[in-house]
Amino acid sequence: MVRKIKAKLVLRLRAEGLTGRQIAAQGMSRHSVAAVIDAADREGIGWDDIADLEEAAVYARLFPGRGEHESVHAQPDWERVHRELAKVGVTLKLLHGEYVDACRAKGETTMGYDRFCKTYARYVLIAGAASRVGHKAGQTVEVDWSGPTMQLTDPVTGASTARVYLFVGTLPFSRYAFVEPTLDMKQDTWLRAHTAMFDWFGGSVPRVVPDNLKTGVIKHPAEGEVVLNDAYRELAAHYSAAVLPGRVRKPKDKASVENTVGNIATWVIASLRDRLFGTLPELRSAVYERVAAYNAEPFQKRAGSRSSVFEAEEKPLLRPLPAVAFEIARWVYGRRVQKNGHVVFEKNFYSVPAAHIGASVDLRVTDTTIEVFAGQDRLTSHLIAPAGIVNEYRTHDGDLPDGSRYRQWDAARVREWAARIGENTTTVVNRIFEAVPVEEQGLDAALAVLRLTRRYSATRVEAAAGIALASRVRSPRYAHLRPILASNQDQRGRGPWFEPSEPAAEPGGYVRGADYYADGGAR
Repeated sequence: MVRKIKAKLVLRLRAEGLTGRQIAAQGMSRHSVAAVIDAADREGIGWDDIADLEEAAVYARLFPGRGEHESVHAQPDWERVHRELAKVGVTLKLLHGEYVDACRAKGETTMGYDRFCKTYARYVLIAGAASRVGHKAGQTVEVDWSGPTMQLTDPVTGASTARVYLFVGTLPFSRYAFVEPTLDMKQDTWLRAHTAMFDWFGGSVPRVVPDNLKTGVIKHPAEGEVVLNDAYRELAAHYSAAVLPGRVRKPKDKASVENTVGNIATWVIASLRDRLFGTLPELRSAVYERVAAYNAEPFQKRAGSRSSVFEAEEKPLLRPLPAVAFEIARWVYGRRVQKNGHVVFEKNFYSVPAAHIGASVDLRVTDTTIEVFAGQDRLTSHLIAPAGIVNEYRTHDGDLPDGSRYRQWDAARVREWAARIGENTTTVVNRIFEAVPVEEQGLDAALAVLRLTRRYSATRVEAAAGIALASRVRSPRYAHLRPILASNQDQRGRGPWFEPSEPAAEPGGYVRGADYYADGGAR
C-alpha cells in the first residue's frame, strides 16, 4: 500500500547517493521507491526541503490528497458530543439516537452505533482528550489513607516528635488530587479531612468511594446492606452525597486514588524528605504547595494537566457547598436517664424530659452542644459544659415537671430538708458545708446524710446525728451515721466514738469464800 512508503527515508538515501535499486534493497518496493522519486522531481523537492519535517508531512507534500477518504455519512459535532457526554446520565447510546433523529430530519445518511462509538474513540485519541466513557465529571471522589507517612521533628534536637498520616482524595475524571496531613486516623480527623477536601475542590459530588475502614464503614457483607458509621453518614447527608465503599480486598474499585497515593509518595513525601517541620500547620502548607504542583504537571498521554481539566471541565459540574459548614459530632449510646431527670456525660448532668426518666437515650456530642435522642426522636439539647468543669447541672425548666420535688438541689433546699428532721441533723449538714470551699461541693455529702431517712425514721437519724456530734469527729458524714443506725446504737444511746468522761468500774466478779474450800469443796 502506498501509505506504507517511507518517503522521507527514500529521499535521505537518494541524497546520500544511492540508486533506486539500492534503496529498494533496504526492504521497500521498487515501484514505491520510483513513485517517491518521480513525485519529488515533479514537485522540485530535495532532502534539504524536508529534513526537519515529520514523516507524515513529507508524504502529504509528495502525494497531496492521497489516502484521504470522504465519508458518505453525516459527521456529528464531535466536540459537542465530547462536551455533552460529561453530563450526568448522558451516554453514547443516547447521543447516537439524537444524531440519527437530526440526520433523518435533514435527509442525511447516518452511521451505525458501532461506527459512531469507534469514530468518537478515534476523535478522543487524535484530540488528546479524556474519554468520557469510564468516569463522569463531578460525580465521584475516591478517598483513602496513604500507606507511607511523614514525621514532625524537633527543630532543636532533630528528634522525631510525631508521625503524620496523609489523607488522599481524588476526582477520577480529572485525576485532580487533595492531600491533608493529620496526626492520627481517628473518627473526628477522618471527617475533618473530608470537610477540608470539599473546601479544596470548591464543591461536592454525589458519590464518595472510601475503603472499608471502621471510621467510615461498620460492616460490608458479601450479601446484604452496607452498614455505615453514623457520623460518616451524617457528613455524607450534609453534602448530599452517598457513600459507596469499594468491595473488600478489591483495590481496583478505587483505582484512581490508589494511583494517586503512589504518585504522592514521590511528589510530596520524597520531595520533602530533606526538610524538617516542627509543627503540623508548617507541614500542611508545604504539602499543599507540592499537591498544587502535582496537579499542575502536564499529562504524558493527553493534553492539559489535572488542574486545567478540573477547572475547565469538572469544577463547573460540582455541586455547590452547603451554606452552613459541617459540624463534627460523635455519638454516645445507651446512657440511662437518672431519677433526677438528668443524663450524665463526662461528669456533668443534662436534663431530659421527665417522661423519659429511667429510659435509655443516645447522645450526639459536638464541640459546642450535646443533643439527646430516643431512637430517631430528638428530645432536647444543651450547651456543653466547658472543659475542666464537673458536677454541673444544666437544666431546662420545660424538661422537668412543676413542683418542689423536681427543683434543682442547692444548699438552701438541703438545709430546709435538714431542719424538718431536727436540730442535730441541721448541725451535721451545716458542718459539711463549712468543710468545703464551695457549697456545691458539699451537696452530695449532705444529701447522702439526709437520704438515710428513706431507710430509717427521721427520729432515729436525728438521734444518730446527736451521737455522732458527741464524738471526736468534727464534721460527721454518712460514713459515721450509717454504722450507728445499722448497729442500733442510736437506740442504746451509745456510739463507737464516745469517750466516757469517767472510766467505768471494773466488775468484781464472783469469788468463792474460804468456807467453800474448808471441807475440800464438797459443795
